[in-house]
This record gives sequence, C-alpha cells and structure tokens, in this order.
Amino acid sequence: MPSIHRSSGHYRADDDRLRDLGYIPKLSRRMGPFGNAAISFSVISVLTGCMTMYGYGLGAGGPSVMIWGWVAVGGMVMFVGAALAEVTSAYPTSGALFFMADRLGGKRWGWYTGWLNLLGLLGGIASIDYGCAQFTGALLNLQFGFVPTPASTLWIFLAVLVLHAVLNLFGVRLVATLNKISVWWHISGVVLIVGALAIIPSHHQSARFVFAGFVNSTGWSSNLYVVAIGLLVAQYTFSGYDASAHLSEETTNAAVSAPRGIMRAIAGSWAAGLVLLVGLSFAIQDYAGTQSTDTGVPPAAIFIDAVGMAGAKALLLVVICAQLFCGNAETAACSRMVFAFARDGALPGQHIWTRTENASHTPRAAVWLSVGVAALLALPALYSPVAFGAVVAINVIGITPAYAIPIYLRIRHKSRFTPGPWNLGRWGVPVGIIAVVWVAIVTVLFCLPQSRPESGELMTVDTFNYAPVALVVSLAIAAFWWRISGRHYQVPASAADSEMARIQEDVV
Repeated sequence: MPSIHRSSGHYRADDDRLRDLGYIPKLSRRMGPFGNAAISFSVISVLTGCMTMYGYGLGAGGPSVMIWGWVAVGGMVMFVGAALAEVTSAYPTSGALFFMADRLGGKRWGWYTGWLNLLGLLGGIASIDYGCAQFTGALLNLQFGFVPTPASTLWIFLAVLVLHAVLNLFGVRLVATLNKISVWWHISGVVLIVGALAIIPSHHQSARFVFAGFVNSTGWSSNLYVVAIGLLVAQYTFSGYDASAHLSEETTNAAVSAPRGIMRAIAGSWAAGLVLLVGLSFAIQDYAGTQSTDTGVPPAAIFIDAVGMAGAKALLLVVICAQLFCGNAETAACSRMVFAFARDGALPGQHIWTRTENASHTPRAAVWLSVGVAALLALPALYSPVAFGAVVAINVIGITPAYAIPIYLRIRHKSRFTPGPWNLGRWGVPVGIIAVVWVAIVTVLFCLPQSRPESGELMTVDTFNYAPVALVVSLAIAAFWWRISGRHYQVPASAADSEMARIQEDVV
C-alpha cells in the first residue's frame, strides 16, 4: 500500500481544513494512511511493552492474568481509541489532545491537557529508549561478557537518543518509511519468536498453567487486588496511539487517515500481543529462574532456556531492533507535540521550537528538545532505579488521563462538537462514556502500590508507587507555568490570525 498520495486535491483539502481550524500549514504532507497507522503501531510496540513488563507480570498474577488481562484491556482500549479517533477526525492537528480540549472546553482545559500529554510523551521516550538500553546491555552481556552498570546503561541510552534525533532530522518521509518497515518487523518478529519458542524446546508448559495458572509474588494477600494491578502489563503497552493524531498535519486525507490509523494500530497490536504473550508463557522452562535471572531481563532467560544461547542472542536482537523503531516513532510524535504546543505560546522559546525552515520542513529544534529532556529524565537512574521508575511513571500517568479529557469534553459539550468524516454516529456518546470510565479506573490502578515489603510494613522507599507523585508534580508544573506564562497562551485561531496578519503586512 503506498504511503504517499500526491493528489494536489488532497493536499488542498487538508490544508484548507487546517486553516479553518486556525493554523497556517508549515509541515510537509508526505505521509499516507499506512504510514500514519504504522507510527502508532510502532509506538505501541508489543515487542517493547510486553517484553519490558513481562517480568512484572510473572509476579503480578502470572501468565493467566497477563493473557486474559491482555484480552480484556485490549477490548477496553478499542473503546478509548474509537472515542479518541472520532475527535481526531474533527480536529486533525499536530497539537492533537490539547487542541481538542481547547476547542471543546476552553483555554485552561487545553493547557493542562497539553502539559499532561507532553510530559507523558517525554517520559515515553525516556522509558522506551532506556528499556532498549537495558536489553542491549543484556545482549552485550551474553555475547561479550559485558557487565551492565547504571553508568554504562546510561551511555547506551544516550547513544540511542542521539540515533533517534538524527533519524528524525531527515524529515517525515524517512520517519514514514521506517515506520512501514517497523510494522513488518514487529509482525515478522512476533512470528519468528513464537515459532522458535513453539518448535525448538522439547518441553512446554500445559495449557492449564498458561491460561489458568495464578502466581502472586507481590506480597499482597488479596488475589483480586493482584489481578487488578496485573492489568498494568497490558495497559502500559497500549499507549502512544495518539501518535497518529500528532502526525496528522503531515498526513494526506488526515481527517480519515489519522482516526483509521489509531484504530488499525490498536487492533493489530491487540492480536500480535496476544500471540506473543501466549508463546512466551508456553515456553517458560524454569519459572523461578526466569523471575530472578542474572540478565535482568526475564524474556532473555526464557530465550536462553528454550532455544539456547545462540538462538537467544538472535531473538534479543529482533526485540532490540523493534525497540529502536518504537523509540524513533515516539520521538517523532513528541517533537510534533512540542512544535504544536510552542506554536500556541505554551512553551518558552516559541520561535525556536516552531522553526521549520529547512529542506525537510521538520521542527529540528523540537526534535533535539525532546531527546534532551528525555536524557535529563533518565539521570536519576545513575543513583536509584526507584527514582527513575518515578520519572518513567510520568509516561503512563500523564498520557493516560490526557486521552480521556477531550473525550469527556466531547460528551459534556455535545453542542460544540461537529463530527468529522470519521465518526461513531449515535454511538459516539455511549462509547465515549465507556472510554472515560475505563481511563478513570486504570489511572487509579497505576497509583496503587504494586508490591508489599517482606517485612510486613505497608510500604518502603523501594516499594512505594511514585506514579501519583508524578501526577501531582506534573499538574503542579502546569499550574506554576500557567501563572507565569498562561496569559500568553492564545486560542489557536487567534495565534494563526496574528501570524497571517503579520505575513500579509510583510507582503504589502
């Protein structure tokens, strides 16, 4: 399927719609429907999320909770995605969530949604690329005996960030191409991993163990509680599909392509992730050994036990490449969010981050800002994995509520909402209500303590869940900056009108 449509009619319609929304087109529309879906599929990245969270899931309910939780959470995320896709169709801009909230609820709604979304995206780059660095360290350990330390892992992480910045500087055409490759890499990677784990090992777990076995290593006595927090394996993975909306100003026929991109990415990830989790769970040879592996990466232990050292290295390489694709797509989405938020005066240095006067028409400064802040977020990992976990929590606790805000406002202010060409019709409000309720539930789940100290204390520094702290700090930063700079934050149409007037004056 071609990713670039060269119809001038499409370009004009898209740009006219963008002007109607209050913006002057500045980015290059070189991404087609498949490329738009591919970026969200790459950001969701089952080979990143499922692999990174699998060790947590082994103790928080075990394979059965991971698998049935994946089925249930994936179904609920389809509701969230559909509701968000409907609003995206009406407002296909790079600002995405914050622009939707601004139009439907007003400036302050847009401001706080934007800061939650931005902090979530920045935390996403940090968590994805740091996870990639950890898997890379595990591979180097197997191949060369390299012993990963916090310092060496950080250096690998910084190298990954620089790679993603450089790739994004070449423009959306390369980003779209890499995302198309990413789709097939993920699909082929899942097939290869599951196929190898199904064919090579002489022993597999029973179906009863995989689909009904329950393991609780959290320290909590309530099985219901453990099942609830075990859902986070899936919910952590199912994030980032707003990338399709953030790239809508660079997508042809955006009012249809972007919402379809969201839905296709979620549906494809839902299917691929289920196959991957089932395949991993059947292939476990030593449950306790997998949990306590010296590699620090439980899936690596499964690979080693199931297919041998050489095969494990090959499969780890497949996962690492998928994580590289994922981080690159997240960097693209975050840089467009920086561009859009700065365009409306919400970030200091507005004229720096919105500059696109280069051959690729890419906001290059916004790219460097995105990876630069992500690098700063990872610095606490030098001193404490717990501290870095608090920073990474910004990703999930920031971006998840940000999804629900425009959906909630679409329901609350139905009279203000004019559906785009992709819409849910009379099902829009019921689907939206289900989506908002689900996001409220999982936001609470993210804030719950995930393990109990062996000493019997309620919590310690190492077991405390810092997600609610991250949420409060994120909102506090947004409130602080609102008091300082909120008066300069213009509604999008006004900002665009001012720029249009300035351009007309220059022409005269």
